Amino acid sequence: MVVRCFNRAEPKGAVDWLPERRSLPSIEGSNFPRCRRLLKPDEYSRVFKYGQRSADNLFLVLALPNHMSLSRLGLAVSKKNCRRAVDRNRVKRVIRESFRLQQELLQGLDIVVLSRGGVLQADNHRCFESLRVHWHKVAEACAGL
Repeated sequence: MVVRCFNRAEPKGAVDWLPERRSLPSIEGSNFPRCRRLLKPDEYSRVFKYGQRSADNLFLVLALPNHMSLSRLGLAVSKKNCRRAVDRNRVKRVIRESFRLQQELLQGLDIVVLSRGGVLQADNHRCFESLRVHWHKVAEACAGL
């Protein structure tokens, strides 16, 4: 019988699909605190209406400068594309982790990420690569605004 202790670090290689972790100062003890989220419908509406777009078969990313010193993220992972809750939660975790790792690049942007139908067939590494490309595209597009 194997007993697993949650206080120990995972063995090296246990999360090979994640890119290298960089330590960032966390606010409120969370890597995705309230100040980093889009919370209100009008915040989402503003990004949907005026945001710069980047799309592929996995994600649609919309971004708009927010005139603040930090970036904020909104997620729209629909039941239409991801039927099971476990799949929606996996996609959201991947998006949040990729967003967390790209904070310097995305500073001062409000971002909404919508999942597309191909996201279920893609592994986590492919999702990370797709999001990395999207982050760079929207950061460049919003730099001129």
